[in-house]
Amino acid sequence: MARILVADDEEGVRSFIAEALEVEGHTVTTAADGDEAARLLAKQGVDLLVTDLRMPGMDGLTLLRKVREEQPDVEVVVLTAVGSVESAVSAMKAGAFEYLLKPVGSPAELRLTVARALERRALLNFRAEARQSTGSVVLSWGAPSMGPVVEALRKVAPTQATVLLVGESGTGKEVAARALHQWSERSEGPFVAVNCAALTETLLESELFGHEKGAFTGAVAQRRGRIELAQGGTFFLDEVGELKAELQAKLLRVLQERRFERVGGTRTLEADVRWVAATNRDLRAMMARGEFREDLYHRLAVFPIRLPSLRERPEDLGPLAELLLRRIGDELGRPGLKLSAEASARLQTFPWPGNVRELRNALERAAILADGPVVDARHLWLDATSAPEATPAATVGTRLPDTTLEALERMAIEQAIADEGGNRKRAAQRLGIGLRTLYDKLRRYGMQ
Repeated sequence: MARILVADDEEGVRSFIAEALEVEGHTVTTAADGDEAARLLAKQGVDLLVTDLRMPGMDGLTLLRKVREEQPDVEVVVLTAVGSVESAVSAMKAGAFEYLLKPVGSPAELRLTVARALERRALLNFRAEARQSTGSVVLSWGAPSMGPVVEALRKVAPTQATVLLVGESGTGKEVAARALHQWSERSEGPFVAVNCAALTETLLESELFGHEKGAFTGAVAQRRGRIELAQGGTFFLDEVGELKAELQAKLLRVLQERRFERVGGTRTLEADVRWVAATNRDLRAMMARGEFREDLYHRLAVFPIRLPSLRERPEDLGPLAELLLRRIGDELGRPGLKLSAEASARLQTFPWPGNVRELRNALERAAILADGPVVDARHLWLDATSAPEATPAATVGTRLPDTTLEALERMAIEQAIADEGGNRKRAAQRLGIGLRTLYDKLRRYGMQ
């Protein structure tokens, strides 16, 4: 998640923006004017600045220019009142990524703009990161079922062929897509991913193709789409089976002609991208039911690759679990976490219907329960209908063999919030989960 600085002289605006972004897991710092924002920027690094243009003392435009001179890698989103579009245009020319009209329409609009700004920052840094990570992608640790997958990816990578990755949810399709990109001739270009299931049909079309000013209500400026942002690189369409019929037709045209127009526009743009798609659905069965276009399927499945489930690659389970646990430990501020021999053996006995994603969740829960550097078998929750052998700190010394996972989770949340004096942000950090995840759990358990 990103570090974001919000500068606005209206306390209500600052609070609204901070709360909307903290729910997404971002770390937000606020400043009441441009001078305070400048002092904070000099002391701490941030990924994104959200600033009002009109503030007492140093105004937003001056602050923007200062950031551009001193920290050019920081993205900037400016806020401007209705009727001050000229100021917003000046800000865009000075290097702002985007502007939003005050009052901001909704938290969703704010979050989407912030997500796009952060994505652009990542794209601008991509080349340096790509050079540093050359050869770092590991898809397997010797599982025989993964041998043909890695070989196929290596062979198709140097070509421009469209690749369709098929497999159960959580099998690592995006990891495979990133490996394909890294091994290709486009490796120094951007890798842009879009989850077709995560956005509404209208929003997805704008995200894919971009839009022109005035194309629809709320389109107050021209916006480049993800396909444009991926020029010269790889465009990854995840969950492509979720596309509605109208968007399937539009995507087919882009694949066929390598051209597209922004929503509400007439100018034809080139689509210079390498296409990779992924799905966990049976597209052939969907075609038979008339839910997926046959011509689009054949455009996407030029080179289909099936990723085996985690239960089909037991040789990878141990090394993968160790890698994930190291990353989880770093995220929790507890580097060096290790699995005991008993925990490793227990992992091997579970079928992992949720694949790598489920494995990571299990390890994260276990890391939260483990007090020391070693995660033991008793810390693992591998069956939602039974309790782990260990209990959270709130119930140490009390064995609860019949307590459900949900009850234990609720107790852990209650204890974390109590330990942090009711501060939910710190409670989420204590639990090792995002603030938005914590709010979801509070709603689910009726604890709000």
